[in-house]
Amino acid sequence: MDVQNIYYTTREAFGRSFDYRKFWQHISKQGDIKVANAYAIKRNVDDQIKFQSALRHIGFNVILKPLFRRADGTAKGDWDVGITIDMLEAASELDQVVLLSGDGDFSILVQHIMKKHKIKTQVFGVPKLSSDSLINACTDFIPIDGIWLQNP
Repeated sequence: MDVQNIYYTTREAFGRSFDYRKFWQHISKQGDIKVANAYAIKRNVDDQIKFQSALRHIGFNVILKPLFRRADGTAKGDWDVGITIDMLEAASELDQVVLLSGDGDFSILVQHIMKKHKIKTQVFGVPKLSSDSLINACTDFIPIDGIWLQNP
C-alpha cells in the first residue's frame, strides 16, 4: 500500500479517509495474506505515530523512510522504488498481488509481474485520480468510492 497516495487521493476526492480495517477484512476473505506492507513517510508527529500503530494493529507491516528535504526547501517522500523491489521479490511466491495506489509509475511493474509470474494483479485507487495506464495494466481495478471510506 502506497500510504501517501491513498491518503491524499481519498482526501482530495472525498474529503474523507480510507477505511483500512474494512479493506483488510475484504482482502482477508480472498485468501491467505502472505505479505501486507504499508509504505509511509516517517514524521515524528503524534497523529502519524497513532495512525501507523493502527495500521500495525490491523495487520500491516509498516515500512517507514524519512522525508527527504532538498536544498531549495522542497520535500520529497516517495516509495516507488521500494514498493517495486518488494513486489518483484514476493511475486514468485504469490498467486495475486494487491496494490493500493493510483500512481501510473506502477503500470510497468504490474504488467511485468503478470507476464513473468502469471499471477493476477488487483489495484485499488480513486478512479479520477488514478492513472489510466495503471487502470488498464492490472487484472482488476477496484475503484475506491464511498464504501471504502470511513464515516464522516
